[in-house]
Amino acid sequence: MSKRKAETENVNADFCDFLMELANYEKNVNRAMHKYNVYRKAAGVLAKHPTKIASGAEARKLDGIGDKIGKKIDEFIATGKLDKLEKIRKDDKSVAINELTRVTGIGPAAAQKFVSEGIMTIEDLEKHKEKLNHHQKIGLKHFKDFEKRIPRDEMILLEGRFQEILHKLSKLYVAKVCGSYRRGSPTSGDIDFLLTHPNCTSTSKKGPSLLHDVIKEMEAKGFITDTLSLGDSKFMGVCRLQDDSDKTDKSEEHSFRRIDVRLVPHDQYYCALLYFTGSDVFNRNMRQEALDQGFTINEYCIRPVGSTGVPGEPLPVTCEEDIFDYIGMDYRKPENRIS
Repeated sequence: MSKRKAETENVNADFCDFLMELANYEKNVNRAMHKYNVYRKAAGVLAKHPTKIASGAEARKLDGIGDKIGKKIDEFIATGKLDKLEKIRKDDKSVAINELTRVTGIGPAAAQKFVSEGIMTIEDLEKHKEKLNHHQKIGLKHFKDFEKRIPRDEMILLEGRFQEILHKLSKLYVAKVCGSYRRGSPTSGDIDFLLTHPNCTSTSKKGPSLLHDVIKEMEAKGFITDTLSLGDSKFMGVCRLQDDSDKTDKSEEHSFRRIDVRLVPHDQYYCALLYFTGSDVFNRNMRQEALDQGFTINEYCIRPVGSTGVPGEPLPVTCEEDIFDYIGMDYRKPENRIS
């Protein structure tokens, strides 16, 4: 089975679903980020596994899956459910917190505060908009759209529209969509652009104006519809493909989508591109390989590590291939950066 097919047809989806439900419970209700990361990592490993897991023992052979998760898999195989999840689902407070955190801008702390005030559902939020901040109001306004995955065909159109507006503003800008989209995923949760410009370097102060000019132009062209936050180097907001002016079937209108645009210094762009493309597992393995070869890599630069263990000056990087060459690794195309 190809990697693309494995991502599309997750044969271990039932295990992944209950692991992510447990992960969200630990993050949102217990605020236990370590447990959240453990469950999330296990779900990711199982989602990429090409064959159906038949037992907890088989699952434990995979990286990131230990005895406790193995026992939960055995319990689920034997009974079709998990006792722990059944108890969680009967706890109204836990259910409410998990539901409210699905709204963009509402984190675990805010959700718990709302629940303490008797706000238990999305419908309750609609009745108490005065309690929401700007970010949360936008999240509630577009809640149904943000819940939908973005098909790859639409992602291509969104990327194309962004690039069209960007290059009319200035052909010197460079931008790419990162994350799972760049790795070839058939769907995405949101759209994350990494942006740079030759006038933006790690020693210049022109970054904020370069980013703000782009966002202003995107708004003027109707592509960006809402702003969640705009800083010196990062924008968070909402975008939407414009409908044809002569369109009569409003049921075919495009959804509103979450968009982030991060401006990166030109001399750090390709290290950032490598980092934000992922996957997390690939990044971790590549960082370890770099250390083994006497280098250190992060989202900003690659540096040689001397005999004292102190990193030296950043090495020049003009493309992703340079980074692979420095540490003696064969270049891996984004779609092959799974592990």
